[in-house]
Amino acid sequence: MADRPILIAGGGIGGLATAAGLAQNGFASLVLEQAAELGEIGAGIQIGPNGFHSFDYLGIGDEARAQAVYIDALRLMDAQTAEEIAQVPLGEDFRRHMGNPYAVVHRADLHKALLDYCVASPLVELRTSHKATGYEQDGNSVTLLLDGRDPITGSALIGAEGLHSPVRAQLVGDGAPRISGHTTYRSVIPTEQMPEDLRWNAATLWAGPKCHIVHYPLKGWKVFNLVVTYHRDLQEAISGRPVSKDEVAQGFEHIHPRARQIIEHGDNWKLWVLCDRDPVDNWVDGRVALLGDAAHPMLQYFAQGACMAMEDAVCLAEAMKRGDGDIETVLKSYQQQRIARTARVQVGSRLIGDYVYHPDGALAAARNQVLSSRTPAEWYDRLHWLYGSNGLQN
Repeated sequence: MADRPILIAGGGIGGLATAAGLAQNGFASLVLEQAAELGEIGAGIQIGPNGFHSFDYLGIGDEARAQAVYIDALRLMDAQTAEEIAQVPLGEDFRRHMGNPYAVVHRADLHKALLDYCVASPLVELRTSHKATGYEQDGNSVTLLLDGRDPITGSALIGAEGLHSPVRAQLVGDGAPRISGHTTYRSVIPTEQMPEDLRWNAATLWAGPKCHIVHYPLKGWKVFNLVVTYHRDLQEAISGRPVSKDEVAQGFEHIHPRARQIIEHGDNWKLWVLCDRDPVDNWVDGRVALLGDAAHPMLQYFAQGACMAMEDAVCLAEAMKRGDGDIETVLKSYQQQRIARTARVQVGSRLIGDYVYHPDGALAAARNQVLSSRTPAEWYDRLHWLYGSNGLQN
C-alpha cells in the first residue's frame, strides 16, 4: 500500500468522491480519466440529505452547501389537470428528521468542489487522456490496461467509469446496458424566461401519461433547470445530442397547457436516452471493485445516481480505514454493505417511473388518491430509509 496507490478509473463524481474519501483516511490514489479534461456534462441534480451526509464525510460539506439552492418542497403535479397531487415540505421538520437538508445544485459545481479537494490533496494524483481497456492481477497487485499507453500497477482498482465501464465489462460481462426507450431532454434557462407563475422554490414534477416535466431553480436563482421526458421507445443509447424545440414538444399535446408551456420557454435542448442495468450481486474480482454507475446504473426517477455513487465512496473509504490491509476482504465488505441498498434504489427507480411519473387512467387515479392522502410526517417516515443514511448502513 505504501508503494502502490489505489487506482481509480474514471474522474467523474464517483471517481473523485472515492479519491476524496480515501484521502480523508490517509490512502493515496491515482485517478485516471479518459477525457482530455476533467469536467461534468449535464445540468442540475437533486441532492437528498444522504448526499449531504456524504459531502461532510468527504470533506467538501461547506463548499457543496455554498453552491446549493435550498428548495422548500418536492411538488407532484398532475400534468393533465394542472392540479397539485402531493407536496413534501422540506423545512425544519424534514431536516430534523433526516439530519440534513434537501437541495438542488449544478452538476458541474458539485464536480468542481470534489475536483478542488483532490487537486489540493497530496494523496491524490489526477491524470487525463487515460482510457481504461481492462485489467490484470496477480494476487499482490492489479494492473490497469490503457488504450495507447503503458499499463499502470496499483494495490487495488476501482472501476468508476460509468454506464459503459470497461472494467465492468471484464468483471461482470453482462453486455450492453438496458435501453429503457425513455427519452429525456434537458435545458437551462435564465430565471426571467421561466413563466412567473411557475417560479416555485421547489423541485416540481408534472406527471403525465408516458411523460413528465421537472423544473427547479439553480445557481442562486439565476437559472431554472428543465427536464422533459417522454416514452419514445428509442433503442439507441444517445447522450447529449442537440435537438430542436419542435422535437421536444412532440408527444406532449395531451397534457395541460400550463405544463406544456415550459417546453416553449426552453432553449438549446439536448437529448439523452435513459439506460440502466439489472442489479447484480457481484462487483468484486480480487483487488478490483466497481462503484457508482459502473456498479449499479439506475434510471433518474429517484434522483439518486450521484448520491449513490458518493455513498459508495464513503462506504469504501470507511472499509479501507477499518480493514487490516487485506484488500480483497475490504472490497468484499464494501460490496456486502452496498448491494442490497443500491439494488433497492435501482428497482425502485423503475417502479416509480411506471407508477408515479407516467401512469394513465385508473393507475393515475390510484396514484393521486394514495399520494394526496399522506401527511408530511408519513412522507418523512417513508423516505427515511433513503435519506437518513450516508452509505455506512442499509
